[in-house]
Amino acid sequence: MRRVNQSTRLKPVCIIGLGLIGGSMLRDLVAQGHTAYGYTHSRNGTRAAQRDGFDASNSLVDVLQRAQADDALIVIAVPFDAVAEILDAIQLHAPDCGITDVVSVKKPVYELVLARGMGERYVGGHPMAGTEHSGWVASKEGLFSHAAWVVTYDYALEVDRVPDCWSALFAQVCKLAAATGAEAVPVRVTPHDEAVARVSHLPHVLAESLALVGDKGGTLAQSLAAGSFKSATRVAGTDPALVRNMCETNAESLVRVLDEYVELLETARQDLSGPAPSMKQLSENGHRAYTRMNARSGARRESVSPIKISSRPVMRLHPGAPGWVQQLKQIESLGGRVEVF
Repeated sequence: MRRVNQSTRLKPVCIIGLGLIGGSMLRDLVAQGHTAYGYTHSRNGTRAAQRDGFDASNSLVDVLQRAQADDALIVIAVPFDAVAEILDAIQLHAPDCGITDVVSVKKPVYELVLARGMGERYVGGHPMAGTEHSGWVASKEGLFSHAAWVVTYDYALEVDRVPDCWSALFAQVCKLAAATGAEAVPVRVTPHDEAVARVSHLPHVLAESLALVGDKGGTLAQSLAAGSFKSATRVAGTDPALVRNMCETNAESLVRVLDEYVELLETARQDLSGPAPSMKQLSENGHRAYTRMNARSGARRESVSPIKISSRPVMRLHPGAPGWVQQLKQIESLGGRVEVF
């Protein structure tokens, strides 16, 4: 276990949900010398985490009461359909703790938070990292290395004066991301959901569809399937319940993106079904788009949405300082990263 740099020290972190994301976060935080513990409803998951040497419990009440006593930062790492129940439990058993989450949609979570009058205690988060596997056994140290970690700031735009406690919470969430090796990216909830519909949720729809089409080819298609097909269908291995949670809760944005995609497919079909079949337009336009995105992202790993530091502006920020919220808007417009001090 490493010694913690005092300038980046976190409050104790209480993680609600120890699956792939929550479990990987717990591993990273403990490895970096931070105090972190968690809850999972699964007895098997709890025992597995304990066997691996981590502080885990399957009593939500006990964990939240401990978080309240520790003044911990609570991380909600459960599927969206369980978020409301967890928020209600936090309200009851940890009424003074700051809250963040790692749910893949942000606007619906924020609405649940506001409906409970908990906006001052909440800063949303979403690490752009993952694999097609799930559960504690899928978690691993280093999952978030070089990944973008969305940190939302809508609340700061909606109040006349940003409370000091919220500014401090924003700083803690950015430090949490940094402690896992990720980079904090300020994004409002609506632009976030629109963006992930394009680069995260649509790929799940496509992977499921491609898997079905490939499967109809029977054993011959299976025996011939190579890297392109396997890469394109990889996330079809994700638990269907998790895919439903992602896509159904972001349906409005996802449908708009699907319309764009279907239009491209229809054009491609027309071009290929004529007397002189052609893939010229789609292949050339797609290649140019891929080149642009690759240049911007410097992508290096398929399991995360990593960044090349030299290609992204990184701004040091002091939450609570004059004009800091306007700085966040500027950084978001550039797709930049935040370092807090």
